[in-house]
Amino acid sequence: MPSSSSLIQGISISVSDDEEATGKVRVRVRRNRSRTHVSASARRRRLLFRTARVGVPLLLATLAVSLLVYESYRLTPSHSSTLPPPSFADFGHLSRAARAADGPRKSCLKFLAPEKLQNLELPEIPGTNMSIKEVVYRSSLHHVEDDMPSHTESSRFSSFTGYQTLMEREESFKTKGSVTVHCGFYDENGGFQVSSVDKEYMRNCKVVVVTCAFGGGDDLHQPIGMTENSIRKVCYVAFWDVVTRAAQEEEGKKIGEDNMIGLWRIILVRDLPFSDQRLNGKIPKLISHRLFPMARYSIWVDSKSQFRRDPLGVLEALLWRSNSSLALSEHGARSSLYDEAKAIVKKHKATPEEVEVQLDQYRQDGIPDEKRFNGKKALAEASVIVRDHTPSTNLFMCLWFNEVVRFTSRDQLSFPYVLRRLRPPGVHLFPVCARKDLVNSFGHRRKVKPLVKDAR
Repeated sequence: MPSSSSLIQGISISVSDDEEATGKVRVRVRRNRSRTHVSASARRRRLLFRTARVGVPLLLATLAVSLLVYESYRLTPSHSSTLPPPSFADFGHLSRAARAADGPRKSCLKFLAPEKLQNLELPEIPGTNMSIKEVVYRSSLHHVEDDMPSHTESSRFSSFTGYQTLMEREESFKTKGSVTVHCGFYDENGGFQVSSVDKEYMRNCKVVVVTCAFGGGDDLHQPIGMTENSIRKVCYVAFWDVVTRAAQEEEGKKIGEDNMIGLWRIILVRDLPFSDQRLNGKIPKLISHRLFPMARYSIWVDSKSQFRRDPLGVLEALLWRSNSSLALSEHGARSSLYDEAKAIVKKHKATPEEVEVQLDQYRQDGIPDEKRFNGKKALAEASVIVRDHTPSTNLFMCLWFNEVVRFTSRDQLSFPYVLRRLRPPGVHLFPVCARKDLVNSFGHRRKVKPLVKDAR
């Protein structure tokens, strides 16, 4: 039978005809579901939370990819390395573009205005009123009796360096009008051989910017920021071995028929004298005056860096203006050579035994554990070296090179020693901010490969 039903305030009462007849009523209670009231502000917060949880990772990923693409574009050379050097106008455009890509940077050095740099000339050669007037380099041609490995305690001395004794080492620090020292190139067959064409090119350089890469470790970075005046007057020389040449050719950087890649004149070195590639790199770094006998000034730049300033402007700012003869980048983290020795061992850049041998000698020679010398920091980072080629500076660099050969190849450890022993005038250590103003540092690209000995 059909039934009638009525809903009264949430209570459903079903009444059948039979129940009506018997007077029984079945009551069934239905309760409405209670719904929690959610405010509009809570709903907005919940929506924002869901959006952030999904959107923020996507935004960060997008930014990371964009930054990676930008950096790859910024660091990729825009010109072919196989082409001859472009015109002066092209280099001006290259410099502006590179500076723009590098971004604004507060200068720590005060350089001359571009119009003054364009007309900058080398100063007159100074008079001979210096205490050291002549440096004579020991050679096997004049010291045949010295060509004996038994004369030295160091196994790294060779026919390239000569065999310096401790007595000769001590004598070399005694400054007088004429000083005779070991300074590499002891024997003409000792190694570091370059072609006669390259030798002639090097003899014609008056101002030179120098870098090197042995063992294929670093890429070649084109210099920027120079004036047309410096392009005419300054040599840019990069020393390579066959391993580096092969590595660079794989990157598409081939040496042109004029021996150039961009602004760099590539000089291929054969028969490197040391098995330690770091020591081979000290030759152009520390004794560039032996490679460029007619040069008056040189600027060393580590291969991991890009030189970004006008060379003549750098000479004026760091040497000529302050009457200095040698300017180096100071160490940014430490000031004491003994603290540096601990860091070298900790970073496994030399063995504890060879470092201790060097420190024992320095303590015996009376070198104190002091962080300052003449009121200034004495520990150099030395990735940039700006120098003249006068006798006093040449002597300093020869003695520094000899210490690196005798002890560890870490030149930061031996620089304070030579500085305290020799006490040369006109040595200037410029701050870290100045180094960053001179170069863009890219770090080492790849691991250096073992030495490949060339057949003579």
